[in-house]
Amino acid sequence: MIRTVPAVLALVLALGAAPVAAQDRPESWQVAAAVLPLPDSMRSGAAVLGYRGGRLVELRAGRNEMICLTDDPAGKGFQASCYHRSLEPFMGRGRSLRADGVTRREQVDSARLADVKSGRIVMPSAAVLSSVFAESDSFDPAAGPAPGQRALDVIYLPYATQETTGIPEIPATDRPWLMFAGMPWAHVMVTR
Repeated sequence: MIRTVPAVLALVLALGAAPVAAQDRPESWQVAAAVLPLPDSMRSGAAVLGYRGGRLVELRAGRNEMICLTDDPAGKGFQASCYHRSLEPFMGRGRSLRADGVTRREQVDSARLADVKSGRIVMPSAAVLSSVFAESDSFDPAAGPAPGQRALDVIYLPYATQETTGIPEIPATDRPWLMFAGMPWAHVMVTR
């Protein structure tokens, strides 16, 4: 695996950060790169979040249920993620906290948990997030995947446990496993 499971999870949970200093890529590159995790049939209708003037903004409004986040130009390598629209309150809250300077995962998790418990964030009963990542971002995303691209699918099943699903909680790269069991953001990790 190019990145470790914890590193990929950190990227998945972050899905955006404070403004970056790196130069923005052309919007056409960002849109093409952002939708790579989706099947072809879903790409043209997905909303796309990307970078303009170093700030994360909506580059394209969506016409289907998916929201895609393009590669952060300040990061190493390449990462693009797409998630079901029902996860946006949860994902958006993480981006907002990080933009406010809250960077420790435990603090972000604590704030999100308080929001879920208070009803400010309602987690969907099930939703998917798909990511692709590679060591290099020097490629043409309109032509297809990055060289050495890997993929991760995350199926959110709030409050799921090994006992309620039969899905093991032990991390693995060769089979699905349940992460954050019992939490509102419990999810099944599937690498491919």
